[in-house]
Order: sequence, then C-alpha cells, then structure tokens
Amino acid sequence: MSVERQLGVRTAALLVVASMVGTGVFTTTGFLVRDLQSAPAVLVAWLLGGLTALCGALSYGELTAALPANGGEYALLSRAYHPLVGFVAGFVSLVVGFAAPTAASAIAFGKYLHRVVPGGPEGWPALAGVALILLTSLLHVATVRRGSRFQDLATGAKVLFILAFVLAGLGRGEPGRLLEGDAPLVDAVTSGPFAVGLVYVAFAYTGWNAAAYVAGETRDPGRNLPRALALGTGVVMLLYLGLNGVFLAAAPAEALAGEVEVGHVAAEALFGAPASRLLSAIIALGLVSTVGAQIMTGPRIYEAMGRDHPKLGLLARRRAGGGPIWATLLQAGASIAMALTASFDALLVYTGVTLSLFAALTAGGVFLLRWREPELARPYRTLGYPLTPLVFLALSAWMIAHSIRERPVVAAWAGGTLVLGVVAWALLADRALPRVPDDARGTPRG
Repeated sequence: MSVERQLGVRTAALLVVASMVGTGVFTTTGFLVRDLQSAPAVLVAWLLGGLTALCGALSYGELTAALPANGGEYALLSRAYHPLVGFVAGFVSLVVGFAAPTAASAIAFGKYLHRVVPGGPEGWPALAGVALILLTSLLHVATVRRGSRFQDLATGAKVLFILAFVLAGLGRGEPGRLLEGDAPLVDAVTSGPFAVGLVYVAFAYTGWNAAAYVAGETRDPGRNLPRALALGTGVVMLLYLGLNGVFLAAAPAEALAGEVEVGHVAAEALFGAPASRLLSAIIALGLVSTVGAQIMTGPRIYEAMGRDHPKLGLLARRRAGGGPIWATLLQAGASIAMALTASFDALLVYTGVTLSLFAALTAGGVFLLRWREPELARPYRTLGYPLTPLVFLALSAWMIAHSIRERPVVAAWAGGTLVLGVVAWALLADRALPRVPDDARGTPRG
C-alpha cells in the first residue's frame, strides 16, 4: 500500500520536540549534580549535548531529504552500509530505541499521576501507564491525521507549560548557585564522569531524529525535513538549558544530587508543596505526548522492515488512512512488558550508549554516500559540512568509549543486543536491498 504524504513541517518539528522532551530532562540532572559536583559543568553538559544533537540533526537532514522513505536508521544504514547493518539498527530500535523509552515514559507517567491523585489500589500507577500505551497505540493505528493533530496539541501544551515554569522560576531561585562547584570547570568537563554524564544527557535528547522515521509521510521532504529536524532540536536545546538553569538555582546541590524526581524537588523549593503537585500534573501531561510520539515513530521502522523482508510482511499492513497495525501493536506489547517488569534506572545508560552508536553510524553515512553516490540528488546539504558531522562523530565516540570503560556491564548488554540482532537477521531477513519509494529522490544502488 502506498503511503500518503500528510505531515507538514509543523507536525514533523513538533514530533521531534515531543520525542525529546520526556522523562530524561526531569530525571537526569540529579545524577549529573552528583557525579560532576559542579553546576557550571552540568550546564555545559546540557549545552554540549544539545549542540551534539543539533549537529546530528543537520547531518540527518541531508540523508532524509535525499532518501525520504520511512524507517529512519534502518532505511538509511541499509542504503549507506549494508542491509545487515540496517536490520540490526531496526532490531535495536524495537528493543532499545522505542519499546524501552516508551515503557520508561509510561512508568514515569503513572508515578507522576500518582502524585497528583494519591491513594488507590496498589499497582494502579503501572496500570495507568499501560492504559496510556494502549490508548495512544489505538489512536495512531486508527488514523494518521487525527494522530498528528493529537501530537500537535499535546506537544504545544507541554512546551507552554515548560516555558511557564521557567519564566515563573527565574526570579525565585538563587542565581549564584549556577556558579558553584567543587572542581574547576576545565577539570570537570574533561573528566571520565563528564563523558559518562553525557550518556544521561543523550538519553534526554533522544528523539532529535524523530522526523526521519516519518520521512515517507512528510510533504515536500527535501524542504521540510531538514527544517523540522533543526527547528525541533534547537527549540528543545533552549528549553533544556532554561529548565536546568531553574533546577540548579532552585535548590542547593546536596538537595538535588542523586534525586530522580528533580523537577519535584525544584518546584517544592521554589513554590511550596502545592506547586510541586501541579508540576507533577504538568509532567504527566507532557509524558502523554512523549509516549504518543514514540508510538507514532517507532512502528514506521518495523513497517519498512516488513516491506523489505517477506517473513516480516505482517508488520507492513496498514489501515486505509491509518498507521501500521501490527507494527504498532508489536511495539505496544513490548513496551507494556517492559513497563510491568523493568525499571527506568536499569535502562538509562544502556539506551543512551546503544542508540548513540547507531546515530553515529548514520551521521557517518553522509561521508560514505557523498563518496560512493555523488550523483544522488540532494535537495539539502549538511550545513557546515564536513565539520558538522565530524563534531557529532567525535563527541559520540568520546562518550561511548568512556562509557564502555566506566560501565563494562553496559558494554556487555549492548554487545549482546547487537548479537541478537545479527541472529534475527540470519533467521528472518531477505538478503535483498531495501526498496526506496518511487517518490524518493536518487537511484537505488544496483
């Protein structure tokens, strides 16, 4: 079934914002304060993470404009490297890229909702998260147009709430706390813990490439996709810097260090206990759009895999005017299983490291395709090339290398996931190259 291009730059950019602004920004700053012991270093980490994501988005823009097919890293890595690499990326996206973050967001939704509505039977917060996954999945299966409108409204509300919190908190905290630190800034930002801390930040910025997953459904992709990627990422970077500035100024470092619910701590310090409940409601509302964005984007990867590999053909089935049916239900099932059995803490570093690896490979595809397919039509060329993708690759490699050294167990889990992806390729994959839609620019490699 041909896929109608229904999404404009606004929805694609808001999809990036919704995918990025989720559990990470409200849970990771406490870990950074604990490990870096320097408020300026924490802000530098958020700034550097944002610049890294922006460099990645600008690099992805060239690839998605030239090859505007659904599937994200799966489609791009299959074309740039080899179908095996793309297939493993798709497998990782199911396990790590979308099911795990969707589960984490749903868990956080239930916990924050429980702060707003305390009491009730034991375990109801987890069931609330499961219900959110089911409802948003059914919405996106039913209709792409209504699903995109839901994303626009929910994301717009989330951004407005964050802006309101930042503006309300600017005059109440103590700005001097933003300069406090036990170690010199240069020492802090060149340390191993800082590189590992970027993994937490990378998790919070995960989703900057979301528009790439719906490239095949975006109108005028050569023009709109690069704009959506850069615009969405830039907006989130500014939101994160403002939000973390308020967090750090709101309470002393010892109150924030190691705290997961850092937003609650900051709101209580700034406005008192009643306001912290209001913030919990705001975060819960924001997580609705986060779960919706993850459920909207992830299944497009499995749908693309279903089109390319006959044994997975069930995943390519769609409702007329709606989203991929079985691909969406597959991700929903995996997310629900994780939400009921796993914890957010256990998935944090594992998710950040694994996804950063494939994002770096995709950005490297800009160099590879320019060298191997110079004739490929490129409506958009990466701004600042070759420096932009090189910066992204260098920072990603630095972060991954230090994380493997500091957290060898994470390396083992990531390696195990890659091995499982290769096994799945051997059992399920068709050896043919992925197809590129007729309206995609460029010529498939023969």
